[in-house]
Amino acid sequence: MEIVILILLIIGVALFFKMLVIIDQYERGIVLTLGKYSYTLQPGLKLLVPIFQRAIKVDVRIRTADIPQQEVITRDNVPVGINAVVYFQVTRPEDAVLKIQDYTYAITQYAQTALRDVIGGVELDTLLVERQKLADEIKQIVDSETTDWGIDVTAIKIQDIEVPGDMKRVMAKQAEAERERRATIIRSQGELSASQNLTQAMKVLTESGAISLRTLQTIESSTSNPANTVVFAVPVEILEGFKQLVGKK
Repeated sequence: MEIVILILLIIGVALFFKMLVIIDQYERGIVLTLGKYSYTLQPGLKLLVPIFQRAIKVDVRIRTADIPQQEVITRDNVPVGINAVVYFQVTRPEDAVLKIQDYTYAITQYAQTALRDVIGGVELDTLLVERQKLADEIKQIVDSETTDWGIDVTAIKIQDIEVPGDMKRVMAKQAEAERERRATIIRSQGELSASQNLTQAMKVLTESGAISLRTLQTIESSTSNPANTVVFAVPVEILEGFKQLVGKK
């Protein structure tokens, strides 16, 4: 008799601990009663009816899923390798458990399809320049399809874009040509600014009469060495004056 009581006591203690369920702060518990959804447990210590009820814990923190590298043909027929990462969070645990078998795998597969569709519709230059804009477009597509699963896709980030080797060389040459073009523009702008400054300075010197003083200073500095030969350019107007004077005589 004592053995039977001991066995019953052990079974009772086991059932009591079976009734206790601890739900962590970052979890929610989906309670199934005889296989049918009953309610969702919030964080804390909860009690269940042994044998008849069971709880499925769901993590509601933001999670990540890697999209393995995909080879995609852009609209201008350039094959590129792209990999990305999806950030998502369970917002309705009961839907995530009851409506989809493996929501992480499903999101990854759907994101791969959306990535191929979006990247395949743009050219390589657009892909390289507007990476974040394309990632946001992929996010909207995936998020709209996974809302019914109780999933919120918070972000999708494109990590690496791998282009063929020959295309890399073409892009390097194009970048070098662009740098040379910009350098030429900057040099021409500098020369234009310098010529404008010189013209303005010459105008001021001419109007103030200081141009004659500057000419005398130049002559003095150039004739300080007897070995130097100085050649003066006489304005045409002065030569015409001499011609008229000689003609009168």
